[in-house]
Amino acid sequence: MPKEMTRNITYRRHDPNSQPTSLHPPYRATIRRAPRKPLIVLPHTLSEITGPVYGHDDIAETDSDLTRQHAGEPLGERIILTGDVLDDGGRPVPHTLVEIWQANAAGRYRHQMDEHPAPMDPNFSGAGRTLTDANGRYQFVTIKPGAYPWSNHDNAWRPAHIHFSLFGPAFATRLVTQMYFPGDPLLPYDPIFQSVPDENARQRLISEFDLTTTKPDWALGFRFDIILRGREATPFEA
Repeated sequence: MPKEMTRNITYRRHDPNSQPTSLHPPYRATIRRAPRKPLIVLPHTLSEITGPVYGHDDIAETDSDLTRQHAGEPLGERIILTGDVLDDGGRPVPHTLVEIWQANAAGRYRHQMDEHPAPMDPNFSGAGRTLTDANGRYQFVTIKPGAYPWSNHDNAWRPAHIHFSLFGPAFATRLVTQMYFPGDPLLPYDPIFQSVPDENARQRLISEFDLTTTKPDWALGFRFDIILRGREATPFEA
């Protein structure tokens, strides 16, 4: 077996100050689901960090363009979302599966459990996927999602956001996070965003307007780099 296939790379844990806390009382769901006893750290074996990997096959062109997945175009503000996936040394991570899911422009998910009385969009499913290229770059074309109410507290609204999932060399290395938009007035009031203790780390969850990605007369561009480890790591959900 090739030497690179036999290396057991230890899973390196995040700096806890840069990540959402398991128990954040303003985010009421964490009171029910946060661990009540100290966690037991289990060592990873070779099989856990090298496989299996899901979803890398049969990625169609329209998987990364959420505006072309149906007969008509979805309603809302078209955006181009791009960024680099980097390791803790700033090196690009190529051929990594990146998935997104989101609400439509009215703030409603295409899901049977979503009871928000906002209109469905028959031309928008709200899910996409792609692989990073040889330089670790990904790109999606989608619609800017709307804010929506949720039952966490009185007059609670979630800011516009897009969910991200990244698969590494194995299912155990899957990472999930949320991306927000600059200047959103709801961010100071959102307990999920505020559950990240460090202010600098919270800012890494906010995308940047990108004029170089913006296409004239067609779509605004936003950049969201994802850093997997290290001092500048993107906050991820536990």
